[in-house]
Amino acid sequence: MTGPAPEERRFEVGDTVRIALSHPPGHRRTPFYIRGKTGTIERYCGAFPNPEELAYGFDGEPRRHLYRVRFRQHDIWDRYDGPQRDTLDLEIFQHWLERV
Repeated sequence: MTGPAPEERRFEVGDTVRIALSHPPGHRRTPFYIRGKTGTIERYCGAFPNPEELAYGFDGEPRRHLYRVRFRQHDIWDRYDGPQRDTLDLEIFQHWLERV
């Protein structure tokens, strides 16, 4: 049995995105420290059941698009003193992403 189709994909590799600066209650899979930060879509991973819904026993449908987003360490941490080329990749669902 297949659930409802996911919403339309909104992002492509190379797009600049911002993680929503949101603080909804409940079980969230987007790290607090990355909210409000800007990165670049590194790859599209596919559409998967929403883990934020699965955590509460729901079916996770409709599926959500998942992207790997690359962030420069200097854009995440105020006092980061490593090389400018250092990055962090995180997989983030589309409903947390905003176009920049």
